[in-house]
Amino acid sequence: MATTTRIVLIMEYDGTHYHGFQLQDGLPTIQGEVEKALWKLTRQRTRLAAASRTDAGVYAKGQVGSFRTRSPLPPQTFVAGLNYYLPRDIAIKMAYRVDDSFNVRRGALSREYNYYILNSLTRSPLNRGFSYLVAGHLDIEAMNRACQALVGEHDFTSFASSIGVGRKNPRRRVYKAGVEKAGELVIFNMVANSFLPHQVRNTVGALIRVGLTKMSIDEFRSIIEAKKPSLAGPTAPACGLCLMRVNYLRPFEGELQ
Repeated sequence: MATTTRIVLIMEYDGTHYHGFQLQDGLPTIQGEVEKALWKLTRQRTRLAAASRTDAGVYAKGQVGSFRTRSPLPPQTFVAGLNYYLPRDIAIKMAYRVDDSFNVRRGALSREYNYYILNSLTRSPLNRGFSYLVAGHLDIEAMNRACQALVGEHDFTSFASSIGVGRKNPRRRVYKAGVEKAGELVIFNMVANSFLPHQVRNTVGALIRVGLTKMSIDEFRSIIEAKKPSLAGPTAPACGLCLMRVNYLRPFEGELQ
């Protein structure tokens, strides 16, 4: 009998036409499409785990997933074979064979997300699917001052949707949070050990209010201190959110077999 081993996949996808990463009965999901492609490639049923379960409409540049398999195919064949069977809005960028004890979620040190805001008076057909249009002038300096309150370990209940709050520890450690402007794009970057449901999108919604001078920095800080579900927001649309990368103690290149 063939030995079961674990494969890690680095994935890129446009989540526009999917109901999130995680399997849902009767609905298209990223996990569902990759598992179907794995079946076609290996003729084995297997479950794909992800480092971050992105929501409906969210896209990813560096999602990390893993699965167990008895297939002897080398990692580069998993890349080519899965991309052959996957739809064009999902791609496997790299694959690695790792120790079977590796856990893609618990092993992650941090996740990094970008949120893209198109700060323009007119829409952009080229950026339409991957950014959120905000027409009013945004005060980037004020938004960055508000971001300083996010860094460190806090109870982020106010920045989570009601989904999941009460079932999990609401404390998260944010390593980095900041906003930069690149032409008409305003990019919010946030790195944390993990995130509560809708935490990044609710944070962006509150920061936009700061940038439009509809909320003071003191009011932003008071939202953190209040610890009331869904107090922050409004929730920014999913189209602007991208999972950039997941960080681990060791790079996967060092674990290639």
